[in-house]
Amino acid sequence: MKILFFGDIVGRPGREGIAKILPSLKKKYNPDIIGANVENLAHGHGISNETLREITEAGVDFFTSGNHVWEGKDSKELLLDKALPLARPANYPPGAYGKGFYTVQVATKRLLVINLMGRVFMKTQIDCPMRKADEILGEFDEGEFDAVFVDFHAETTSEKRVLGFYLDGRVSCMVGTHTHVPTADEQVLPKGTGYLTDAGMCGVKDSSIGVDKDIMIKELLSQVPQKKEIAEGAVEIGAVLFDIGKDGKCKKVKRIREIVD
Repeated sequence: MKILFFGDIVGRPGREGIAKILPSLKKKYNPDIIGANVENLAHGHGISNETLREITEAGVDFFTSGNHVWEGKDSKELLLDKALPLARPANYPPGAYGKGFYTVQVATKRLLVINLMGRVFMKTQIDCPMRKADEILGEFDEGEFDAVFVDFHAETTSEKRVLGFYLDGRVSCMVGTHTHVPTADEQVLPKGTGYLTDAGMCGVKDSSIGVDKDIMIKELLSQVPQKKEIAEGAVEIGAVLFDIGKDGKCKKVKRIREIVD
């Protein structure tokens, strides 16, 4: 099973970049299923019916998110849709609406998708992602799925590395999201889990993680908060391709970075 996953899609430029690049990536890599982190889909904050429909029509099959997912105008409606392959981080406390994991059918195979969020340097008071992962994996029998995919939405590289090794051999692959900056440490961990600390973003290349760079320069120089606007220009596409074997272990990891004018 080949899983192609895109890092955080930031606003309209990111959505348009996905639509432009996906046909060629499909032809080049022949993925069996395609996913993306969508917490910044609608103008950088949350999701909407229109923006989610846009990338679905572009060819994205399943969705994960993070701390900004609650901010979209249609977020609650979409997160409560049990049939929609959309997750919010599973380790939010009880009472948070939406699902933190779900299964998707990939031809004759089943994929378990788990979304988790880090705690280091995050403002949200959430449960332990390691214990939550144990809890979720404990709900299923061995062999119930052909592959297990984890999106870990976290600030620090160290916390992502730790969770990767903690889950090594128990999930097929894990990729980090949230920082919008790709890392160059793609690998298969010792027990067979495909890993990348951060996939980066799908957003404007010459920007501050998708936001207009001049606005952010002004804010940092003056220390006066500025209204954030999505940047314009060429789009960088940050993604990762996991090749999962019949045994559920990862055979190969490929980091992808493309520029779309």
